[in-house]
Order: sequence, then C-alpha cells, then structure tokens
Amino acid sequence: MVASPKLDRKSWLTARRSGIGGSDVAAVLGMNKYTSAHEVYLDKRGELALDRPQHPGLAEAAFWGLTQEPTIARVFSERTGLAVVEGPGTLAHVERRWMLANVDRYVIEPPAAEPSSLLEIKTRSAYQLDEWLSGVPDGPALQTHWYLAVTGYSHAHVAALLGGNRLLIHRVERDEALVEHLVSLVGEFWQGVLDGTPPPVDGSEATEELLGHLYSVRAGAVTVADPAEVLPLLDRRRELKAREARTVDALREIDNRLKAVAGEAETVKVRDQVAFTWKQNGPLSTKRFTTAHPDLAQQYTHRVDALDTKRLAAERPTEFRAHRARRLVVPASKENAAA
Repeated sequence: MVASPKLDRKSWLTARRSGIGGSDVAAVLGMNKYTSAHEVYLDKRGELALDRPQHPGLAEAAFWGLTQEPTIARVFSERTGLAVVEGPGTLAHVERRWMLANVDRYVIEPPAAEPSSLLEIKTRSAYQLDEWLSGVPDGPALQTHWYLAVTGYSHAHVAALLGGNRLLIHRVERDEALVEHLVSLVGEFWQGVLDGTPPPVDGSEATEELLGHLYSVRAGAVTVADPAEVLPLLDRRRELKAREARTVDALREIDNRLKAVAGEAETVKVRDQVAFTWKQNGPLSTKRFTTAHPDLAQQYTHRVDALDTKRLAAERPTEFRAHRARRLVVPASKENAAA
C-alpha cells in the first residue's frame, strides 16, 4: 500500500506523485481532453501546484461521481449478487512500484472468500449512452486494464451510471497483450519523468490551456532560440495557415452554391430525403435591426453588468497584467523569412 484512504488530501496528492495511476494513463497516451501528457509530466516532477484548481467541468463531474459511488456500488452488488468491499487505499505493483492503483471497490465472487476481481465505477452523461451500450469506451477501458496490471486480477467489472438513471454493467477480461503494451508505453513515460525528459508538446486543447497559464511573463524578456527548431515550425505554420485560408474560401463557395439552390425555400430535398435546410432561425443581426428600427432598438436595449477593464488596467495594472491571456503573434515578415 502506498497511501491510506485516511490520508489528508495534500498527503494523498503527494503520494500520487510517486508513480502513474489509472487516472493518469489516458492523459499519458493523449486520450484525455482535460489533461495532457505534458501536464502529467510536470505534475509528477513537482513543477505544478499540488492542489491546483481543476477544470470546472471536470471538478463538477468528479464531485458527483464521488457522491454517487457508494450507491452505484450497492446497486451493482444487488443486481449481480456479488459482494463488494472498499480497498485499503492506493496500491503499488509488487515489482514496479511506480505502477499505482486506486481501485473504487473490490469484488468477492463465490466461492472465493477474498476479493478476486475489481469494480470500476463511472458516472457519465446520457449523451454517452451509445458509447457504453457496446462496451467500455477506450478511456475507462485503459484505466481498468491498468488496475488489472497493478493488481494481477484476471478480470474486472465496470459499472457506469448514464444520465443519472441507467446503470450499465460490463465485465472486462484481462488482455495480456494490452497490459504488456500499456506497461511498456507508460514505463517509457515514467522513465522520462525520472530522467527529466518531457514528452513532446502536443496539439491538444489541454496543453494549450496549460501553456497559457504555466509561465509568469517577464516583460521585455527575449529568448534566443535554435533556428533548427523554430524555423521549420514557422514554415509549417505558414503552410497550415495558407491551407486554412483556402479551406475557408472553398467552404464558403460550397455554402453559397447550396444557398443559391435553396433560394426562398427553407428545406431542400434530394430523393425524398432532406438534404439541407436554410432557415431564418440564426442569431439576430443587431446592426441591421438597429438601422431599420432605431426606436425599437432603443426600447429593447438594456444595461448589463460588465467588468470595467480599462479602469482596472489604469488603477490596478499589476493584477490586470497577471490575468491577461497570452497571444501568439507571428509577424508576416518572420513567416516569409522561414519559408
């Protein structure tokens, strides 16, 4: 056992930095939209705040997941006839101590008197029902297999509450080839943590958000970068921006041609099926409405509370600067020079 369930939060978070847990695996493999491999790396190295704020959506989901966990475990036991017990806390693999598991529940299956498998509990939106009907989705499946790798069990059960009112239960058999592959890939990542070799920066939104808040900006500071690293990136960026512009123009042309086909009609059918619609149900054009009906516009205009950013910048420049977003700006001349 690495950490007792009775540990305070700070001590528990510190213990998690001693290895890779099930909730880290999907991020390490680039399959978590909220967390990137780069963030996991920095966290395990102790370079991020220990109890930093979570993504609001993730924090809310985690709260309800933890709140409903006992109920889901009880209903799983009632519906399957299998006993469940809480675990002793965070466990480590007997040989690879960096492989950690914080299992939701352990399952006792007759005639065994001791736990012989594990139970992973999830709460998910009703919008994900179709994904769960056919089995356990990739992220939770990877986490479950990681726990099988740590504990040595031959199978696991996954109970997922969808939309708060539908419980799906799946049995996951241990896939030895997958376990070996996971241990190999995640092991390489962990070795990088020990060696101080970060994973490549990826294109995920999680990494974008992390980099936007990671560094305190030193006004006027200049980094002299390696041309061999930066110039190819600028060249590739120029190429992608040009392709993006061409794509936008091409898409606008297609849309305009479809609108010309629709004319005054709201719906266009092809072979008795709705091909597309062009309805007048989009956002109100406030500029056109105000020009056409100035009196009505005045009648329906109301004041809204808004942060006075100009005053804030003038009176509290330090706080204003500390919370400004960073923008990446590449001058056109620099992109041409990279070509």
